Amino acid sequence: MLVRGGIPLKHYEQNKRVPMYNTDIPCVPSALFYGNYVVSMRPVKRKLVPLAVSITEKMDYAHGAPVQLGNPEEIGIFDIEHPDYGDPLDIAADEIPVFWACGVTAQAAAQQTRPEIMISHSPGYMLITDIRISDLSK
Repeated sequence: MLVRGGIPLKHYEQNKRVPMYNTDIPCVPSALFYGNYVVSMRPVKRKLVPLAVSITEKMDYAHGAPVQLGNPEEIGIFDIEHPDYGDPLDIAADEIPVFWACGVTAQAAAQQTRPEIMISHSPGYMLITDIRISDLSK
């Protein structure tokens, strides 16, 4: 949806996995699961940030609106050049880092509790289904 809306995605352009980071944002515990958010980061041109927010804030069925714009230290990320998962991306002078909630959060929480079995995607490689995102946004 971001690309369709005119927001370039550098990780696609460079054929890299999106960078993902552990944060200090606590999740609401659920049964045995607990932990902190993992976020993905996309460098977005400053002038396009409001558009990126308006596109994604309507997508609560997916990752929703960004959880942080700009300063990564505010969410406990102190070395943006070395993601915990995925590949690093350069951030140009006319871009800011924009952080969205990431599906790796569930995996990070599961690592805390160590269930006997867990089926999940691999960081940077999403689970694929026959459900189209465009059908969910109607």
